[in-house]
Formats: sequence, C-alpha cells, structure tokens
Amino acid sequence: MSTDLFLRRMRALREDNDMTQADVSSILGTSQTMYARYERGANEMPIHHLVTLCKLYNVTSDYLLGITIDKNRSRGTVQK
Repeated sequence: MSTDLFLRRMRALREDNDMTQADVSSILGTSQTMYARYERGANEMPIHHLVTLCKLYNVTSDYLLGITIDKNRSRGTVQK
C-alpha cells in the first residue's frame, strides 16, 4: 500500500464530497485535530474509522488504501 496514495485519496474523497475535516471528524466521533492528523499521516487511523469512511464515500477499502483504481465493489465478491 502506498501511504501517500491513501492520504491523497482520503483528502480527495472528502473534498469531492464537499465536506470539511470537522464534518468528517464528527461522523467518525473524533476531534477535527485528530482527523487532520490522520489526513496528514501523523497518526494511524483505526480500522473502524476506515470502514466508516468507505461506507460514507461508497468506496471499497482497496480503493481507499491504494490497492486498486476501482472505487466500486465488484458484484459477487462479498463473503458472508
């Protein structure tokens, strides 16, 4: 995983959705200061926040983490 790509995508998704860091931090239940630290890469984001961001932006974790360029989940790949 490219950390730089992850950080760029996290910020781009927020901006593309016309959200502020305060908006996203409120959804995550954290402070704006902590969210800004996640976005800069100063702190690692907990996995439950990653899951919440994927749901918020309707993207896969693979996309957000920089593993794939496909934002959408492929049909039939979800395991139960």
